Amino acid sequence: MDITSRLLLLLDVIEQGSFSQAANLRNIDRSVISKQISRLESELGVRLLNRTTRSFSLTAAGAEMIKKAEQLKELLGETIRLAENYHQEPKGTLKITAASVIGRRYLQPIINDFQKRFPQVQIELRLDDEVIDIVSEGYDLAFRIGQPKDSSLIARKIARNRLVLLASPEFIDNYGEPKLVQDLENYPAASYSSKSLRTQSIPYYNKNNEKCEQKINSIFKTNDGDTLLMKALSGTAYILVPAFIVQDEVKKGELVPLLPHLKLMEYSAVYAVYPHRDLPVRTQLFFDAVKQSLGKEIPLWEQAIPNFEQLYQGK
Repeated sequence: MDITSRLLLLLDVIEQGSFSQAANLRNIDRSVISKQISRLESELGVRLLNRTTRSFSLTAAGAEMIKKAEQLKELLGETIRLAENYHQEPKGTLKITAASVIGRRYLQPIINDFQKRFPQVQIELRLDDEVIDIVSEGYDLAFRIGQPKDSSLIARKIARNRLVLLASPEFIDNYGEPKLVQDLENYPAASYSSKSLRTQSIPYYNKNNEKCEQKINSIFKTNDGDTLLMKALSGTAYILVPAFIVQDEVKKGELVPLLPHLKLMEYSAVYAVYPHRDLPVRTQLFFDAVKQSLGKEIPLWEQAIPNFEQLYQGK
């Protein structure tokens, strides 16, 4: 391992926050990283880390070296991307992360077609509803609900993502069909709940086009969209979910839209997020494939719901 590689290894340790996490990222033993950092310090003739048995901190020299390592990592990345753009056939590894339902239901079929077209591209897909640091973990593309807060990332809107209120015919038979949004406060609901997002109300516009919220009585919470669908299908709760959660349940009559004339606020759109403006060929081609498949005027998930254009528009 040369001095450049050791500097990048030191950067991994700092970005990941521990030797163990950096070892997991590199798929190597923790002791290997420790030895290589020691060799780097020996080669440079200066201490870079103050270490104890449980923690470490950068020395002043180490902090300066990290700045140089960040510049080096960026330069190497640009060099690799430039070289890849000269390949006639896209190749290499494409690392993607996405919300679980988006990945399973919409990205996986695109990935299958993509690898038929470009068999030399290996793809790693991580499904995670929690937001991860795509830069430090080396991801090329992330597909997220909502625009990222990190302004250093590039974000491109893929498709809109509207909300729907759904319940089973059995639920309506048992509880009655609501006439007003206020009626739903007394009906049992199932809602999405995670570390970063909790659904606690129904966002809508009143007759004066003013923003309003109606509290819900959530008897069941989960961080999985498919589980929410199963709960609604059981007839024991209604759900407020983004349209991309729905498959063919409405077409089959298994779920029915509630209060279809209510004007619901639009949910956060689906975005593609990436760390660099200049995408390698394989990344750009995959981005284009996703945009073509999902990012039409009427998103793919809305096509699964009959007459969706007339629902929840306040008409």
